[in-house]
Amino acid sequence: MLKVLGAQIKEFKKDSLLTPVFMILEVVMEMIIPLLMASIIDEGVNAGNLNHIYKIGALMIGVALIGLWAGLMGAKYGAKASTGFARNLRKSMFENIQTYSFSNIDKYSTSSLITRLTTDVTNVQNAYQMVLRMAMRAPASMIIAMVMAFSINARLASIYLVAVIFLGICLSFIMPRANRYFRQLFEKYDDLNASVQENVSAIRVVKAYVREDYEKEKFSKANQNIYNMFLKAEKLVVINMPLMQVTVYGCILLISWFGAKTIVAGNLTTGEMMSLLAYCMNILMSLMMVSMIFVMLSMSYASAKRISEVLTEQTDLKNPENPVMDVKDGSIVFQDVSFAYNKDSKPVLNHINLDIHTGETIGIIGGTGSAKSSLVNLISRLYDVTEGELMVGGLDVRKYDMDVLRNQVAVVLQKNVLFSGTILENLRWGNKEASEEECTRACQLACADEFIQKMPDKYNTYIEQGGTNVSGGQKQRLCIARALLKKPKILILDDSTSAVDTATDAKIRKAFAEEIPDTTKLIIAQRVSSVQHADRIIVMDNGVVTAFGTHDELLATSPIYHEVYESQTGGNADFDQNGGDN
Repeated sequence: MLKVLGAQIKEFKKDSLLTPVFMILEVVMEMIIPLLMASIIDEGVNAGNLNHIYKIGALMIGVALIGLWAGLMGAKYGAKASTGFARNLRKSMFENIQTYSFSNIDKYSTSSLITRLTTDVTNVQNAYQMVLRMAMRAPASMIIAMVMAFSINARLASIYLVAVIFLGICLSFIMPRANRYFRQLFEKYDDLNASVQENVSAIRVVKAYVREDYEKEKFSKANQNIYNMFLKAEKLVVINMPLMQVTVYGCILLISWFGAKTIVAGNLTTGEMMSLLAYCMNILMSLMMVSMIFVMLSMSYASAKRISEVLTEQTDLKNPENPVMDVKDGSIVFQDVSFAYNKDSKPVLNHINLDIHTGETIGIIGGTGSAKSSLVNLISRLYDVTEGELMVGGLDVRKYDMDVLRNQVAVVLQKNVLFSGTILENLRWGNKEASEEECTRACQLACADEFIQKMPDKYNTYIEQGGTNVSGGQKQRLCIARALLKKPKILILDDSTSAVDTATDAKIRKAFAEEIPDTTKLIIAQRVSSVQHADRIIVMDNGVVTAFGTHDELLATSPIYHEVYESQTGGNADFDQNGGDN
């Protein structure tokens, strides 16, 4: 884990090295001041030597200024190193997430990834800055102060040693228990973020069903869980403070008591006594800082582990050593293909055998849970087959460069997503070099141009995040136009016209047949009217292809298709109008 995180320091190694150097210099200057103060008292004040007081006083000011400069430089380089480290962590995590396959993404919830990119990175950033500054300053201060105290009077300095051992034993009992609570805490943060994300993204549904009170209660519960967990951890951590205060006051009393006797006996000067008390505060304050470091490291350890998981996660899908960089055509062949989402789960596709020719329009129909989406997800290699072989353009999809394959297989998914930006910017996700004329033409094919022209800014109309300012049907048509701009050899529409009326659906299908005849088109639909004019239709049921043929052939040979057709054309509700297949 440390190696993974340490690799993200990168260009901030110099700052990370300079920070402890300046912190140690600051400590050295601080340790010199009590000695100079003792000299002023013993050789200046007690001896009545005003010249010595001026001389050593000027030296103290110089030492203090050097210490101040070193502290400022340490703070500057520490801040630069820690913020740069956090920036690199966020960047590397986000870049690695972009390489994830769907199966990798399935391991993490969206809220968990957001927490890791924000709260967890902030915790690690704060811990790193504390390690560079306090973790160097506190031990160095404690060690140097202890050495100086022993050089003045070993017998009295041994009081500090006992105090350090006592507090060290106490911390060893407190910190592991607090660490356990901190680890559990960040799982609660995931639940809180999930509650907020779900509520905000579905706020219209919440209001439509008047569920505000329910959502408030759910959020309050997640929020209360975080409060309770923090409280348990803090109850342990705050024990540090009274322990520290008791130890500090105890040391001061013991030093004062035994020191006074030693001064009376003539074995210790007043100035040395003052130095010992100063070193007492240095040692115990350093120990307090060490305890704070332990607390911060306890909090950040859980965060660091969660960040490391994201950074080390390797995509399940990788390019072959010498990938094929050209997809010859849009032919698709399934040879005894089976697929399961993970090793321990039941297969959702079983022994699929299909032979689809270039330029064909293929309809896919089936009930909820029949694995229609799972079938088409394999074509663009969003997942890999578990068994068998899937070929596109005459080659196994695993032999292609994934970017090349996916650029030739355009997919309009069930959940249509638009990004904040203008309509043109959204369309150019399909082809960033597309001209405005090409975008217009794609929208005409997708029957989107007609409503875009009615908008105030036409193609420069701003789309809100998630496409909230356009209707479901408009969003679907924009997503279809975006896919067409890729000029793919295979176009997959995963129930992508469910929100448009049947007349518009027919116009889109007609445009496809006339304008992109060489593109293989796979259309998942719930309405028979959307697929009955396809060259052939796949009928699926529970992950199995039960029939494959033309509309007329299926009416005669497929009981499932015949039942669906009769239920829809007979005036009943559309088949499985809620959609979905997984």
